[in-house]
Amino acid sequence: MRYRTFGDSDVTASEIGFGLWTVSTGWWGDVSDERAVELIRAGFDTGITLFDSADAYAEGRADRLLAEALGSKRDEITIATKFGYDIFAEHDRTGHRERPHNWDPAFLRRNLEETLGRLQTDRIDVYQLHNPRMDAVERDDVWALLEDLVAEGKIRIYGPALGPAIGWRDEGVAAIERRSGMRAFHHIFNLLEQDPGAEFNELARAHGVGVMVRVPHSSGLLEGKYDENTTFDENDHRSHRKREWLTEGLAKLGKLDFLVTPERTIGQAALQWVLAEPAVTCVLPNIYDEAQLAEFAAASELPDFTEEELAAVAELYARNFDLEATPTA
Repeated sequence: MRYRTFGDSDVTASEIGFGLWTVSTGWWGDVSDERAVELIRAGFDTGITLFDSADAYAEGRADRLLAEALGSKRDEITIATKFGYDIFAEHDRTGHRERPHNWDPAFLRRNLEETLGRLQTDRIDVYQLHNPRMDAVERDDVWALLEDLVAEGKIRIYGPALGPAIGWRDEGVAAIERRSGMRAFHHIFNLLEQDPGAEFNELARAHGVGVMVRVPHSSGLLEGKYDENTTFDENDHRSHRKREWLTEGLAKLGKLDFLVTPERTIGQAALQWVLAEPAVTCVLPNIYDEAQLAEFAAASELPDFTEEELAAVAELYARNFDLEATPTA
């Protein structure tokens, strides 16, 4: 496993990270506490040090699982977590509806103390605004609070984690350009979904900001395990997507066969392509079993993409993989 630093900060992370949403939320199938703890510890054993959580992941379950799994290893890991959703408010989550945000600084400070308690730690390494809209980006009191928390030693660096879907360009650009204190930025970026992530990465490089990338396999498409007959359980968030997501994605995937070698799977190639971006500190594949964990963790140790491979991918993307429509930012 190789390691990188977030921008010009002193916070380090393994190139491959472990996002806890797959083992805590039930959106990728039900996972028992015991099973989740096993996978988290197995991740640490591969050399993974960056673990990404959120208070909204099953009302703090992810935080508690991480503390149970690696509490004794606190000084050996980098904890990233998120805030901004009101996990105490009554809300209909049918169909994975989004919760309401609460950006009131007094609420956020109370919420941080509860998060620290669940994580059984005195500080958070990477603290992220969870899916912020422009109202949060423009609230000076929220960003002033984050600076106060850094000064108090409760957090080390901070920044936005954009979403829930790919996009939110204006929010991302505004955060990087206006909030000079931030050193972390979390967004979606993969071989099939490069915009607006490529623009974010360029801005991050220019401003000394380190990037975390999630959904590097385009919600599983780039793992190479799906076909046109694949179906998803009704609790799986992908069951709520239009079928075109799968059929068009598979057509694009077929154009990337040249990236697969005897030494490299398509799943590993997807991770290496993201890591070829200098702004990226850490990439967060979805992890739900040991075999997949070993495959993805090993991607950090494989030879980097060649310039020819990167150019070929760029050309394919510019032509929308030779499908009719063209990609839009």
